Amino acid sequence: MIEKIENVKLRFDEVNQKLSEPGVTDNQEEYRKLMEEFSRLSPIVEKYNEYKQAQSQFEEAQELLDEPDLDPEFKEMAQEQFSENKAKMKDLEKEMTIMLLPRDPNDNKNVIIEIRGGAGGEEAALFAHSLHRMYTLYAQSKGYKCDIISINETELGGVKEVCFSVEGQGAYSRFKYESGVHRVQRVPETESGGRIHTSTVTVAVLPEAEEVELEIDPKDLKIDVFRSSGAGGQHINKTSSAIRVTHLPTGTVVECQDERSQFQNKDKALRILRSRLLDEKQAAADAEYANERRLQVGTGDRSERIRTYNFPESRVSEHRIGLTLYRLEQILNGNLDEIIDALATAEQTKKLANEEES
Repeated sequence: MIEKIENVKLRFDEVNQKLSEPGVTDNQEEYRKLMEEFSRLSPIVEKYNEYKQAQSQFEEAQELLDEPDLDPEFKEMAQEQFSENKAKMKDLEKEMTIMLLPRDPNDNKNVIIEIRGGAGGEEAALFAHSLHRMYTLYAQSKGYKCDIISINETELGGVKEVCFSVEGQGAYSRFKYESGVHRVQRVPETESGGRIHTSTVTVAVLPEAEEVELEIDPKDLKIDVFRSSGAGGQHINKTSSAIRVTHLPTGTVVECQDERSQFQNKDKALRILRSRLLDEKQAAADAEYANERRLQVGTGDRSERIRTYNFPESRVSEHRIGLTLYRLEQILNGNLDEIIDALATAEQTKKLANEEES
C-alpha cells in the first residue's frame, strides 16, 4: 500500500509541476483535467505526509526505547510517543487504503433525478412531492443548483412525477444512493378513519451525460410539439411549447413542458434523453450493474423498498444497511448527510473487503 501511495506522490508532484509551467492555461481542456487530478490527489498526499511524520516520531521513540540506560521518566515519555504514533500510523494506513479504492467515474457529475408516485394513488403523489422538496433542500445545503425539467402535478398538491437536475461538484457521489423504492407509512390527509396507509415512490438518479460521451444522430429523433397541461393556474402553459422527443432506435420517449420556450424545453428533453441512453448503454455493458439497478429501482410494488418513512413513530429505516433514525422531520427537511455518509461508508467497507480478498 505504501508503494502505491509513493507512486501517487510522484504523480502529484508531476501534475503540480505541469500546473506551474508558463502557458498551462492555453489548453483549457488539458488544464481542467490537470486541476481535477490535482484536487483528487491532494487529500491522499496530505494523509501520506501525516503518515510520514507519525512514522518518523514512531522510529525516534523506538530508538530511545532500545537504549539500555534510558532514564525511567524519558522511557515513559518515549513509550507513550511510541504507542500513540503506532496507533496513528495504523489509522492513517486504513484511511489511505480507502482513498485508493476505485472511484466511481460518475461521482463528480451533475445528476438528473426522476421521482414517480408508485402504489398508493394520491397519497403516493403527495409523498413524491415531499421527496422532491427534501432533495431540493439537501441540494441547496450543499451549494448545488436545482432546475425542474418536467413536472406533472395533481389537484391536491402532489406530483405524479417530477424530473429535475442537480448541478454541482460531486452531486452524483451524494445522490446516487437514493435510487430505489421509498416507502411511506402514515395516516393520509384524505383518510378520515385514522388508518395507517402504506404507499411507495420510486426514485431514479442518473449521472448527466455530456455530449462528448454520447452522440445522438438527429435522424434518430422524432420531435413533436404540443400544448402542455397541468393542475391549473400558473402551471398551465397557454402556448404550444411543450416538447416530446422520441428516440426511434430504442423507443425512449421524453417530454418536457416546464418552460415557455420550445427551445428551452427541447434542450432539457435532450439532456434527459442523453442521460437515459448513457445509463442504458452502461447497464447493457455491465450485467452486474444492470441487475443491481433493477433490484434497487424495482417496480414500485409495496414489498420492494430501500427506505421506509414511518410518520407515527417519526422513524426512518434505511434497509440496505440496517440504519434506523428517529428524526423523520429533520430528514424530510433535507438533513440527509447521516444516511448518505453511512451508505458511503458501507460501500467503502465492501470494496475494501473485495480488495483484501483479491
